Amino acid sequence: MVRFLLFCALTQGIIDVLNMGGERERGATVGDIMSNITQRKLTRKQTALVEAYVANGGNLTQASQEAGYAQGDSGRVTAQKSMKLAHVQQYMMEVVAKEFSRHAPAAVHQLAGLAKKAKSEYVQLEASKDLLDRAGFKPIDRSQVQLAGDIKVSIDLG
Repeated sequence: MVRFLLFCALTQGIIDVLNMGGERERGATVGDIMSNITQRKLTRKQTALVEAYVANGGNLTQASQEAGYAQGDSGRVTAQKSMKLAHVQQYMMEVVAKEFSRHAPAAVHQLAGLAKKAKSEYVQLEASKDLLDRAGFKPIDRSQVQLAGDIKVSIDLG
């Protein structure tokens, strides 16, 4: 879920860059924009802000103070504007991905332990399903759509 939200934030950042910077009128593609984003350098404060934000679980006020932004609302607002920049969001995605990678082995170990040793058969089943899903053996999702009401189709061939 966090990755999806971060992806949405990065995507919104790219859209903002396209709309505000006039790159679209100059013929820039999304690839060009992404290349520009990766070439932009983070400031020391932006780097510290992202790292503090991820470390404290998403408290922007606390992260802005730890990163050295001004005290109070002005620092928080400046930090919030920094967090909307596409290259800052990209760095945040990298930091979050590293954080996921760091915790993944322990999570897999915990899930495997539940699949083997949980007292409840239901917990064992759900843990086993989760392990299989993450290993790429997820069953095909099937959904059924029910419509209420009348459907009228008229085809004129002449």
